Amino acid sequence: MKTSLTVVLRHKIKQFNKSINVDPDKSLSIRSFLIGSISQGISTASNILESEDVKNTITVCKKLGVKIKKIKPKIYRIYGNGLGSLYLKKQTELNFGNSGTASRLMIGILSTTPNIQVRIKGDHSLNKRSMGKLIDLMEKFGAYFFPKNKNNFPLKMISSEMPIGINYNAGISAQLKSAVILAGLNSFGITTIAEKIQSRDHTEKMILKNSNSLNIKKGKKRIIKVKGKSFLNTLKFNVPGDPSSAAFFAALTILKSNSSLKIKDVGLNPKRIGFYEILKKAGAKIKFKNIKNKKNEIFGDILIKSSKINPLKTSKKYYVTATDEYPIMFVMAGLTPGISIFKGIEDLANKESNRIKEMQKILYQIGVKSKFSKNQLKIFGKKINNNKKKTINVANLGDHRICQSAAILSLVTGIKAKIKNFETVNTSAPSFLKIIKSLGGKFEIKS
Repeated sequence: MKTSLTVVLRHKIKQFNKSINVDPDKSLSIRSFLIGSISQGISTASNILESEDVKNTITVCKKLGVKIKKIKPKIYRIYGNGLGSLYLKKQTELNFGNSGTASRLMIGILSTTPNIQVRIKGDHSLNKRSMGKLIDLMEKFGAYFFPKNKNNFPLKMISSEMPIGINYNAGISAQLKSAVILAGLNSFGITTIAEKIQSRDHTEKMILKNSNSLNIKKGKKRIIKVKGKSFLNTLKFNVPGDPSSAAFFAALTILKSNSSLKIKDVGLNPKRIGFYEILKKAGAKIKFKNIKNKKNEIFGDILIKSSKINPLKTSKKYYVTATDEYPIMFVMAGLTPGISIFKGIEDLANKESNRIKEMQKILYQIGVKSKFSKNQLKIFGKKINNNKKKTINVANLGDHRICQSAAILSLVTGIKAKIKNFETVNTSAPSFLKIIKSLGGKFEIKS
């Protein structure tokens, strides 16, 4: 049984001028193993995030017959046998822990892999998240899910006997799009995906580097054609630093007077930097330096300085590029005098927690009012004084982004925070507290 950790913060962080590296990108780390597992030959993945979600992904791949060998810290070899090669012993159960990314993408792979019968589950948080849209899409490929009409884990899945490519009008979910791409790779014929608003494109970029199975055309709609029964070559990929993990330290720097920070070797994929674009528009001092392109992914350094910012205004188009960063933006909005408005964020209700409601609760505890209606959140920001009588209490949610946001809020204001189940941060950012300590932040850990 895992030990539940509570982190307590009660002191303002002092000014700092530092250079850091953040944890590698979780999303890309997971994709490296999944795509490596269905590629032909030995793939190499470097600078892998060794977090709980990624470890669960490795365990799942091994249960599916994939040999994975750790060569050095953060460097792995993946011995793939090509599309359709994954297999299971009878009565096998796959546990994805907290990872929505790994579970949705692997279900995409397994739905069109021959002779798969498997029970799928996750932890308490993942089991509560709806998989209805994913199930509908995989059923179009011919997969079966039991019990019928149930939209969350645990579920039993039987793969399609004769998968045929489908047409999919994609929404804003990169995970659903990726699941369809991965299912289409091992189907007969062509799978066509049409995007009005382009979501994150990590899966496409990775596959394009080791195959000719995708054809992408841009116009009023972005059209992805997936050639079924394709061949994937071996993958060699170096994972950049996570721009979402970097965002919390960027926010801390912006909000803390007389401070500056350099975050090195961060992924700067245009579909992942909405947070930084929003903050720049609000007056934040942010620069990208030393930009380079490796394997279709953009790397670079982020330079941040303390800034006086205006209230934040975001339209729906930013949701795709700043999904994971909204909780910390709500913190910034709460501490910025004036009315900040966040539009088109309703999907935040179906994350590891209902991130809108949970952040509203936290802001209310420090005296910041907010209102959510018609798919937009208004936050009435104001200056916050360190009130010794106040305490930020964060319940046992199992949501890493809420825990991180509450910690940053406490470090900036000096208001005491008591954050339960903080170990959940290890799913994406196991170095979070270590970096906070390197910047001069103080905290206590209680089990």
